[in-house]
Amino acid sequence: MAAPSSAANAGESASTGETAGSPDRSHKGSLLPDLTFHDGSGKVLRTAELKGKPVLINLWATWCGPCVAEMPKLDALAAKGAIRVVTISQDSGAAEKVAAFLKARSVKNLEPWLDPEGTAAGQWQVSTLPASIYYDANGREIWRMNGGMDWTGAQATQLLAEQ
Repeated sequence: MAAPSSAANAGESASTGETAGSPDRSHKGSLLPDLTFHDGSGKVLRTAELKGKPVLINLWATWCGPCVAEMPKLDALAAKGAIRVVTISQDSGAAEKVAAFLKARSVKNLEPWLDPEGTAAGQWQVSTLPASIYYDANGREIWRMNGGMDWTGAQATQLLAEQ
């Protein structure tokens, strides 16, 4: 599968912090797929085990401008603890690159999961990064968003209140 492009490459605004589009609810009710990801230390995450608490899955890459721009806001959202924020890097190559990237930006609350083969992008039919998919506590999709978002803003708060 071809690597997803960044929203900036697709002609969308990356610097404003605003959402790049409206939420896509065409997959609402779909079950969270059972995918497996690893972190740099070899720890394993199975997405099927994420049920029990709402979860925002964010596909991103270190080379994606809008992804980099929204990372501090995602970190702040994760710090609140109301929902689980799972970030899955679409970078190919060494895990150390992703860990160093997050450390250099003082990201402390995000889980650095890796998907160097692009399994997640293929499963969720993602062609533009960043992409976020929101699931309820039962593992049912609520909506997905392509492009950057201010995850601490009013629009995000309203969207994340949906069930």
